[in-house]
Amino acid sequence: MPPALSGRVAVWDPFVRLFHWSLVALFVAAYATGDEIGWLHVRAGYALAALVALRGVWGFVGPRNARFASFLRSPVETLAFLRDSLRLKAPRHLGHNPAGGAMIVAMFATLAYVSVTGVLLTADAFWGSHAMKEAHEAGVDVMIGLIFLHLAGVALASFEHRENLVRAMITGRKRA
Repeated sequence: MPPALSGRVAVWDPFVRLFHWSLVALFVAAYATGDEIGWLHVRAGYALAALVALRGVWGFVGPRNARFASFLRSPVETLAFLRDSLRLKAPRHLGHNPAGGAMIVAMFATLAYVSVTGVLLTADAFWGSHAMKEAHEAGVDVMIGLIFLHLAGVALASFEHRENLVRAMITGRKRA
C-alpha cells in the first residue's frame, strides 16, 4: 500500500532490523551461557562481534536511515534533545533521534570492548587471567546498564510521540 494510503513509511531496512533482533538474541544467549556452556558463549560472542562489524560497514554504505551520518549529532545537540525529551517536548524523528544515535555509539563501543576482552580470554597470553575476566565482565555490566537505558529511552519516545517503536523495529515502518 502506498504511504499516502497507509500513513506509514519505510524507515529501517531489513538488514538493520535483522541485525537488531539478532544482536538481542545473541547477547541473551552469550549472557545466559557465560559460565555454563562455554562453547555456545564463545560462538555467540564471535557472532556478536561479526554483527557489530557488519553494522559498522552498513552505517557507511546502507540506506539513508541506516547511515551514521543521518543520526549522529554533536554532544550539545544530543544533550539538548535529552533535556527536551525529559520535558516531553523533543521533536519527533523519523529515524533514530540524537539520543538513539549516541546510544548506538555507546553500545557499539561497549560491545567492541566486550568482544576484544572475550577474544583475549581465549588467547594463550590471557587464558585463565582473572584481571581479563574481570575486565570482560565489567564491560558486560556496562552493556546491561546501556540496555536498560536504551529500553527506557524507547519507552519514553514511544510515549512522547504516541508510537510503538518496538513494532516499528519489527516492521521497519513508522507513521509518516
